[in-house]
Order: sequence, then C-alpha cells, then structure tokens
Amino acid sequence: MRVALFIPCYVDTLFPQAGQATVRVLERLGHELRFPEGQTCCGQMHVNTGYQREAIPLVRNFVRAFGAFDHVVAPSASCVGEVREIYPRLARLAHDPGLVEDVDALVPRVHELTSFLVDQLGVEDVGAYFPHRVTFHPTCHSQRVLHIGDRPQRLLRRVRGIELVPLPDAQECCGFGGTFSVKNADTSSAMLASKVARVLDTGAEVCAAADNSCLMHIGGALHRQRTGVRTLHVAEILASTEARPWGPA
Repeated sequence: MRVALFIPCYVDTLFPQAGQATVRVLERLGHELRFPEGQTCCGQMHVNTGYQREAIPLVRNFVRAFGAFDHVVAPSASCVGEVREIYPRLARLAHDPGLVEDVDALVPRVHELTSFLVDQLGVEDVGAYFPHRVTFHPTCHSQRVLHIGDRPQRLLRRVRGIELVPLPDAQECCGFGGTFSVKNADTSSAMLASKVARVLDTGAEVCAAADNSCLMHIGGALHRQRTGVRTLHVAEILASTEARPWGPA
C-alpha cells in the first residue's frame, strides 16, 4: 500500500510537530510514508477569498503530486475538506474533462488522519500513553464537511493514562474560520471567548483538535489569559509514549 503524507502549508510553517507526530503514529503501525516534494498549498485560502479560478493550478499540482498513491493522509481536516468537497467543483470550473476524471479518482483516497486510522486501517489503539486530563474540540470542517464523527474520541479513549473529559457545547464554532476571524474580528472574538470559557470549565490540562488552525485560535487566547492550558493536535497525543511531551509553560 503506497501512502503519501500531505502536509498543509500552515502545518509545515507553524506546526511541524503535527506532521512529525503523524509520521510516528503511522510508522509505529508498520506503514512507510512518502512525502512528495512537489506538494504545495491546497488552495483553500484562494477559494475562501473568492479566487476560485486562481486555485485551479493548485488542483492540477495536487493531482500531479499525489495521483499515483493508494492513499493520501493529512493531519488537517480543514485542508482534506477542501480537497474532498471543493476540488471536484474547481475541476469542472476548469472545463477540463481530464482534470475532472483525475480529481474524481483521487478525492476518495484523500483522508484526514483519524478517519484513515479508524476506517481504512481498522485501528483504534495506536499504543499511545498520555497521562493527562484532555478535552476535545470537534472542528467545523471535521464535523460539517468530512463528518468524521467520534473517530478522534474513539482513538483518544484508547490512549493509556488519559482522562478524556467532554467539552460543553462542543459543536459550537471557535470563531476562526480562516479569513472570517479577520473580516469579522468582533464576532470571532466573541465566539472564541465562549469556546475558551467552555474549555476552562472542563478543568483540562490540554485542549486537542484535528485542525491546527482552530488550535492556533484557541491556543492564542488560552496563552494570552495565562490559563496554563495547552493545545495539542490529536496526532501529537496519539504519537506520545512519554509522560510529558512538552517543556515548561
């Protein structure tokens, strides 16, 4: 089985530890990953700001980079959602039957990490150890676009030593939404304040999610308020075999 690692640009630039953790988890399960060096941004930023046609060359590049693989895995529900939901529309916008065919063939093979583990590999226990109190924020793309349901929680419940506590009003958006948090800053800030209050209500040491973009938003507020609560991508918890995978606060 040929498995490729898709690392979105903001993960590569700001949160490389999430990509590294993804590799550790899959290699622990006996899978060798390839990293196509021709991969670039998926084009989500372009589409979200109205530049759909300008994103089409990125779709073509994605097909060139990943088309030969049996599976493509990414630690980003947001970018996988872009590929699975938006790419077929962009391919048709290009009026290129060959691109439509290639995208339609590739899209079902592109997976968010937790759904790949549970649905494709049939694995819930990845051999992790993380003795901390954790709450989980289900991001909008993971729930409303990819419909991954409770797959992240099923994996987290099998982590040894973990205390997984439910997040009140978990389905509420954190207010990030990419450019939404810039264009609608006041509304975004109000939504963020509500989410952070819910996180603090749990008494968790860590807030986890399947998207570093939302974790960046939530984590920024937690840090500014000096709450002591950390944010970690779910892959980092699944990759952990240490009692404490971080340095001093």
